[in-house]
Amino acid sequence: MKRVKILVEGQTEEAFVNELLVPHYARIGIYLTPIIANTSPGHKGGVVSYGQVRRQIERLCRQDETALITTMFDLYALPTDFPGRNADGWRQLRCGADKAAMIEQAMSLDLGLSNFLPYLQVHEFEALLFVAPEHFATWADTAVVRQLTLAIEPEAINDGPQTAPSKRIKAAMPGYQKPLHGPLIACDIGLDAMRARCPHFANWLACLDALKV
Repeated sequence: MKRVKILVEGQTEEAFVNELLVPHYARIGIYLTPIIANTSPGHKGGVVSYGQVRRQIERLCRQDETALITTMFDLYALPTDFPGRNADGWRQLRCGADKAAMIEQAMSLDLGLSNFLPYLQVHEFEALLFVAPEHFATWADTAVVRQLTLAIEPEAINDGPQTAPSKRIKAAMPGYQKPLHGPLIACDIGLDAMRARCPHFANWLACLDALKV
C-alpha cells in the first residue's frame, strides 16, 4: 500500500480527486487523500501566497515521511511569491506547461524534501473539461458545446483574464457552478481522455502510477 496526500486549491479539486482519482488509484493499491489548503484561520480554499502553502507542505511532509505529498494548484493567477514566478526568462516562456515545470522545479529545490512532488494545473482545473466539451450537453444546450469546442489542445488555452478556461466556460454557460458541474463533467470525460490530450497532467499521473509495487 502507498499513500498520497494531495494539497488542493479548493472544493472543486477536492471533489475531482475524491470522485475520479481516488477510486482509480485504489484499484492498484495507491490511496489518495485530498486536503484543502488553509488560507487563513478558519478558512479553506484558494492559494493566496507561497509562504502560506509552503508551511502546510512542509508540515505534511514531515508528519508522514512514508507518504508522498503532492499539490494540485492552478497556474492561473498563481501568487507572484512562488519560487520561479519572477525568475529570469519567465516572461519569455509562452507555453503554460513550461511555466508550470519551471515553478515545480523551483518549489522542489526550495523545499528539498524527498517525499514532495509539486504539481501545477495548466492553467486551471477547467482546462481538463475542454478535453471533451460535448459532455457539457448534459447541463447546457448545443450552442454552449459549440462555443467550448476549440481547435487547440486544452493545456494550450491561455491564461488571459477573459480567455482562461474557467472564463470561457462562464461566458458560454453563465450558470456554470465550478464545485458542482466541474467534477461531474470530469468524471464523464474520464482519465484516459485527459491523459491523451493533457501531457503535463499525464506526466503527473505517471509519477503516481510509478508508486505501484
